[in-house]
Amino acid sequence: MTIALELRRGTYRDSVRLMQVSRSVGAVDGVEDALVAMATDLNLELLDGMGFDVPEDAGANDLVIAIRARDEDALQRARAHLDEALAAQPQASGRAGGTAAGPAFRTVRGAGEGANLALLSVPGPHVFAEATDALDSGLNVMIFSDNVPVGHEIHLKDRGRESGLLVMGPDCGTAVVGGVGLGFANVVRSGPIGLVAASGTGSQQLMCLLHAAGSGISHCLGVGGRDLSEAVGGRSTLQAMALLDADPDTELIVVVSKPPAASVAAEVARYAARLATPVRLAFLGRGQEDLTAAAEKTLVATGLTAGGDETATWPSWLPEQRLAPRPGVLRGLFCGGTLCDEAMVIAAEALGPITSNIPLEPGWELAGDLRADGHLMIDFGDDGLTAGRPHPMIDPSLRLDRLAEELADPATAVVLLDVVLGHGAHTDPAAGVAEVIRTAGPDAPPVVVSLCGTDADPQGLHAQARALADAGAEVHLSNAAAARRAVALVERLQP
Repeated sequence: MTIALELRRGTYRDSVRLMQVSRSVGAVDGVEDALVAMATDLNLELLDGMGFDVPEDAGANDLVIAIRARDEDALQRARAHLDEALAAQPQASGRAGGTAAGPAFRTVRGAGEGANLALLSVPGPHVFAEATDALDSGLNVMIFSDNVPVGHEIHLKDRGRESGLLVMGPDCGTAVVGGVGLGFANVVRSGPIGLVAASGTGSQQLMCLLHAAGSGISHCLGVGGRDLSEAVGGRSTLQAMALLDADPDTELIVVVSKPPAASVAAEVARYAARLATPVRLAFLGRGQEDLTAAAEKTLVATGLTAGGDETATWPSWLPEQRLAPRPGVLRGLFCGGTLCDEAMVIAAEALGPITSNIPLEPGWELAGDLRADGHLMIDFGDDGLTAGRPHPMIDPSLRLDRLAEELADPATAVVLLDVVLGHGAHTDPAAGVAEVIRTAGPDAPPVVVSLCGTDADPQGLHAQARALADAGAEVHLSNAAAARRAVALVERLQP
């Protein structure tokens, strides 16, 4: 085995891009392990865990390169691939929409001249200073970063409110402001519905369903997954509702969230009753309506449903051969936390306990190795699984590996998973899923897919759906419909 370890002083590259480079270098024939990353404390811990020596004098502004290959030829191929990949990545640019030739600003304050919103995506423990700088510069802030201390979140949101500025996040994965998508965002038409979202994929599901029915949105203001927790108390949710209430293009407000704290949900309901604009609350949880039902009722409220009732027929794509049920348990493998939550609520009502890394009840917690004998669902986008690696909507490799395992497991009755399209997501997420399904062969358990996207997304909704269906999966635009279909397949053979 041949090992190369290199430190390039003062060489900065975007962290998400470096994760992609690491993956591509690791895929070079003969390479066993590869890490190309900024030498932050977290990445140095990853380096040590991979069995490499950690450079004692490495700093966060240095680029560390570690490659383990089976021989010198493989190492040289990896180096050549690395240099080509890094050369293709431009240096950090200045203004939005600029090029590598533009000015490289050193602070958020310097880059924010003439802007009204800053999108921050830096490691969570370091985002506080940048967000404070943005607020002090008079900018609204969207914090894409996760793993941010809750105390920092509360302080930033209070500081923003005092200045009349909205803090979206931390862990705000999706927003659409004035027709511009930020983070993971689908391409949807403009319309009269304003969304306040303490849920990234929850808002994406709603937007995609509304778009499919011919409606659209004015804005989608993400507030971060913790905003409706007891600790944060809906600080940004209330502020975002007030902003949409004052927007002349918003005729109906929908607030979407994972299961909120009961006291905070009650406060949001009280606040909504005081607004001039009608408000619908789409709070997931046991005994609550699912997102598809929320979309259908929203459409009825705006008079845009075909047939004038609350029941819509949502698109689905079926394989040539009908899915055949088999004995076993349900396995859910999700990129979107809210889609996973919704599926668990639906499945638990019919099948009983669903173990998970984001469990509906404390006693249903999945073990650290993410294994269990009964029904289970995993959110691969949870903070605990994204530390030091891209979100699975960008890099699906971890979930694809688990999908192959579940399809090979004789105890698996059905696999349920989501595929999320839009800007920021993988350029062809269906391809990897389809390849794993085809490789598993005809004796593998059936696969049901929730496909969250629109016909205007860059990946192409119908092309992605057909690729999955041609591989043998059953595909539904409605996540709730996909979950119910998976449950029905399992229930057919339940004792």
